[in-house]
Amino acid sequence: LTMHLIDSVPGLATPPGYSYAASSPGELFFFAGQVALDADGKMVGVGDFATQVKQTFANLGLALTAAGCTPASVLKVNYYVVGLTRDRLLAIRAVRNEFFSAPRPAATLIGVSMLFDPDALLEVEVVAVKSR
Repeated sequence: LTMHLIDSVPGLATPPGYSYAASSPGELFFFAGQVALDADGKMVGVGDFATQVKQTFANLGLALTAAGCTPASVLKVNYYVVGLTRDRLLAIRAVRNEFFSAPRPAATLIGVSMLFDPDALLEVEVVAVKSR
């Protein structure tokens, strides 16, 4: 079994202790959760959920591109939301609907008490198949 790991992505901070994505021989990619970090590893939009959603999806786009994937390549998405409310759900949907065209990937949304950084309010994790 040969796996391909993507441990650095231009425009994203180098992750400490994990890879951005891993692919199986069938070119299935399992992406690490994306958050609202900038290229220097600093949190964008501290306390501003809508800004973090935009940055998180921008980072996801960069990670997908680095793996040779696109939003249309995504099969499954998991959302982890600190302090989940209807307003936060609607903020995610607004950006999600621009990022993913219909039909959208299978999805799971989970409310959590915190993420790896107390300033992180959203983490988005996807599984995608490499574009040909």
